Amino acid sequence: MIPRLSPSRIQCLLGLSLLVTASQGLGGTDPAQHSIVPEVENLQPDITLPAPPVPSGDTPRPPDAGPDSSSQTPLPQAENLQLDQPIANMEPAHTAKQEAQEQPVQEITTAETLSPGPRETAKPLRLLGTEVPPATATRLAWSPSQHFEGVYSPTPVLVVNGARPGPVLCLTAAVHGDELNSIETVRRVLYDLNAEHLSGAVIGVPIVNLQGFHRASRYLTDRRDLNRHFPGDPHGSSASRIAHSFFHEVISHCNAVVDLHTGSFYRTNLPQLRGDLSNPKVVQMTKGFGATVVLHSTGAKGTLRRAAVEVGIPTVTLEAGAPMVLDEPSVSHSVKGIRTLLNQLGMVHKFRLWGDPEPVYYNSTWQRATTGGIIFSAVQLGEFIGRGDLLGTVTNPITNVRTEIRSEHNGRILGMALNQVVQPGFAAYHIGIQAPEEQISKPQKVVTEAPAAEQAGVVKPAHTFPTETVPESLNDED
Repeated sequence: MIPRLSPSRIQCLLGLSLLVTASQGLGGTDPAQHSIVPEVENLQPDITLPAPPVPSGDTPRPPDAGPDSSSQTPLPQAENLQLDQPIANMEPAHTAKQEAQEQPVQEITTAETLSPGPRETAKPLRLLGTEVPPATATRLAWSPSQHFEGVYSPTPVLVVNGARPGPVLCLTAAVHGDELNSIETVRRVLYDLNAEHLSGAVIGVPIVNLQGFHRASRYLTDRRDLNRHFPGDPHGSSASRIAHSFFHEVISHCNAVVDLHTGSFYRTNLPQLRGDLSNPKVVQMTKGFGATVVLHSTGAKGTLRRAAVEVGIPTVTLEAGAPMVLDEPSVSHSVKGIRTLLNQLGMVHKFRLWGDPEPVYYNSTWQRATTGGIIFSAVQLGEFIGRGDLLGTVTNPITNVRTEIRSEHNGRILGMALNQVVQPGFAAYHIGIQAPEEQISKPQKVVTEAPAAEQAGVVKPAHTFPTETVPESLNDED
């Protein structure tokens, strides 16, 4: 006997049936219609994550191990690239080693000479956790160990390791982020090198101070001058840590360094070399730049040039032009000078013609504005001037009072302020005073073992010179 259902119960059952059918159509109960979604791991935000494992190739080598020591841990080989070919997106393959693994600066040694040695075959260049084989051009990357992961952009490092043995020359640019001429100079030099025809290696860092470059600023983001903190301190300020990382990861692998700069604070410089002319190895380098003005300067404490020389790496500063502008004559002169140096070091074999040699200036001084106002120069960069010559005028825009600036020395304009508003005491004209020939040390090649004085960070001058007249605060190479 079939029980009879009341109309209300029949209506309730129909509603339940429709509800089940709708849920199947919307949610889908068929497992084949769903993809498995992984569950999120439950983490404790206050728990410190373990450090990522260090690649075996980054194990520091023993201090006494040579570049071709068989005891070294194998490193990944760099890819051979065409550096002059544009790329859409650059993804640096390797970054710098961890700070704790860096080689102490006291263990830096120099090559037997700045010219190619008697080695029969070229050796791979080990740099930034990568092995660059002979006859290879590639891009690496350096990143300070103190940065936040994912925040700081790695700095590109261009490397051309030649097919034949020779010295390792390092070109550094934009240690101050607003010095554009130096960036373009390194680009032109590195992208024009042929690894097959090169003896030795050239390391080029187009933008050392990437923080300042991104902000069109001379300084780091903490408003410190990076070129006052070399060789750096792994436990110091942010600037000191960055300087320490760069000095140990890049500079310590070089036999010679050219640090490129421009003028500072709306000043422009005649293309010129600055170096410690009491150091014979530095004098040897200055001989290789053709007709380029040379100015003696030991460099302010904390500069890359001074720190490198103190550990036995011959280094000069190449100054050219003004900040925040690209000056084609200055760039062209700098490129030609570096290519001439490569020829003088025996790294390339292409002779370049220069005009008459430029003089060497041992002393220099700054001529200052005595009043505030708008400065207009009456001389040109590189012009020879005598005592009493008119250099420029400063005009008060309110009172229309004009004040002359006249030279107090005989010499040459090596640097000068661009026309601008100045305050009283502003350093407006950098005048070089030529040095007698007998005051300059004789050139001397770099030997394998540096003298004990240099190993201890002390360079003994060959002669006694008068004190420099350029205040460190105004030595705008740095």
